[in-house]
Amino acid sequence: MSTARVAAAATLSRPMAFLALTKPDVSFLVVMTTLAGYALGTAGPLDWLRMAQTVLGTTFVAAGSSALNHYLERESDARMRRTAARPLPSGALAPSDALWFGSSLAIIGVIELLVTTNGLAAVLAAATCATYLGLYTPLKTRTTLATLVGAFPGAMPPLIGWAAARGGLGPGAWVLFAVLFLWQFPHFHAIAWMYREDYGRAGILMLPVVDPSGDRTYRLILIMSALLIPVTVLPVVVGINGIPYFFGAFILGILMLQVACWANRARTNVRAKWLMHATVAHIPLLLIWMILDKMYR
Repeated sequence: MSTARVAAAATLSRPMAFLALTKPDVSFLVVMTTLAGYALGTAGPLDWLRMAQTVLGTTFVAAGSSALNHYLERESDARMRRTAARPLPSGALAPSDALWFGSSLAIIGVIELLVTTNGLAAVLAAATCATYLGLYTPLKTRTTLATLVGAFPGAMPPLIGWAAARGGLGPGAWVLFAVLFLWQFPHFHAIAWMYREDYGRAGILMLPVVDPSGDRTYRLILIMSALLIPVTVLPVVVGINGIPYFFGAFILGILMLQVACWANRARTNVRAKWLMHATVAHIPLLLIWMILDKMYR
């Protein structure tokens, strides 16, 4: 183990190392989108306890999936500067720690959803974990299409929330799925552009790794950002939201597209970082506006 990794391992206490395995930033996105799916899928008064149970179970599955992802990608993580200090490459935890910890969390989360919500929500959560680990993760070193594949489990949390609230899936659930599905492309490709050299070093075939000019990468970012605008106003068409939401969603979409166009003109890491920040701001603002509009219509 290198001196840098020894130092990194020394700074992580064992509890903090286990917390890092859960990727809290990713888990927060899961919490937010699951909550939105439940709130928007509720037909009557909001059942706060059931919503909390839904979010808890989904968060456990997401945290477990993240820990198992650490286990599966520990060798490639060791070759990347941005991930070399993670618990497994740094030696703060053993691979077996991540394996039992992640498996336990994922199983507990699925069972919790099955017991407190319904079978459909539990099945969707299990399918999310299976496709994330069984398809997306191994494909990352084989094809640039891995991001497309990974966008499917990445967009599942609102479906889990909707299923827990309604016991089934309707047009509104699939609109939320489509919003999150498209949103992931500008978000993750902005990150991939910033760290393209790191990904290349680890043998991970993100699009910017095989697209040094950025033409294909930014074309995809712009297309998906543009498609996101009409898709984010579809909640009005399916009856979830009203006209105030329409204008708010349209403005948010135009602003994000403008940032994407600005980033495309220079294609620097600094501008890609600003685009990443724009996507991070876009999705919570959109979902909060969606929920508030539904509550006060």
